[in-house]
Amino acid sequence: MFTNGFFMSINSFLDYLTSEKKYSKHTITAYKNDLQSFKVFCESEYGNQPIEEVNYAQIRTWIVSLVEDKLSNRTINRKVSSLKSFYKYLQRTNQLKVNPLAKHQALKVSKKIQIPFSEKELVSVLEFNFEEENFENVRDKLIVELLYATGMRRNELVNLKFADVDLKSGVVKVKGKRNKERYIPLIRSVQESLNKYIRYREQLATVDVYLLLTKKGKKLYDTFVYRVINSYFSRVSSKVKKSPHIIRHSFATHLLDGGADLNSVKELLGHSSLASTQVYTHTSLGKLKKVYNQAHPRSKKTNLL
Repeated sequence: MFTNGFFMSINSFLDYLTSEKKYSKHTITAYKNDLQSFKVFCESEYGNQPIEEVNYAQIRTWIVSLVEDKLSNRTINRKVSSLKSFYKYLQRTNQLKVNPLAKHQALKVSKKIQIPFSEKELVSVLEFNFEEENFENVRDKLIVELLYATGMRRNELVNLKFADVDLKSGVVKVKGKRNKERYIPLIRSVQESLNKYIRYREQLATVDVYLLLTKKGKKLYDTFVYRVINSYFSRVSSKVKKSPHIIRHSFATHLLDGGADLNSVKELLGHSSLASTQVYTHTSLGKLKKVYNQAHPRSKKTNLL
């Protein structure tokens, strides 16, 4: 019946995402919550219905309920995408013949414009001088430096292990999505900050393998890093969004503005395809136009752009 069969199928699907697809815990939790939401709705509306009998009209009713709950189109699309992936899994494992979401069209969403921090804002934060140099201030500044110097994701930063940093070679090993590893060079200023942080870290009574720790010697967590970034950049920026991801966005944008090629930025960011990296080229378009106007012979004469 719907309840037991659906529940068992969800569990096997989540196991598949964990063991085969190597998705992160955060992603697995998102899938689980989305599918549980659909399961609860179906049980409430349709009772103990076999999963293979759930049709698109019923799924549309669920989508309408999400709209009525005032969820954003982006959130609704994510939930439906989770369900669609689940149905694909059921087809692949011969538990379902037809995917009821096969022809579903996603709801329209407005493109999010990510405004990166300016180089001036980043310099202001990195040159901020605390009244007191202590473990927490040194660590917090290192968090900003590592994010901006490497472009790594917040989750990647939190999961950095002490052994992942090779100061002798000047590189850091980052484990990205699906456990894909990449090596990122460390500029000299970051190496110096790491050395300073490590001296303070050695004074903690901890055997934790992770690089960045709380003052109690425990591994950092995502919201901790977010609070640090928000606190730092609130001093120098009036931008609405001040998050680790905006620093990653700034890292990519500033590299492209400085002449880095797209493939190199792709590798540094840990993207699997150029399509994901190309979003950052839009931010650099203004500078590209300026360079074009200054360099192209015809532009100088006609000022077409």
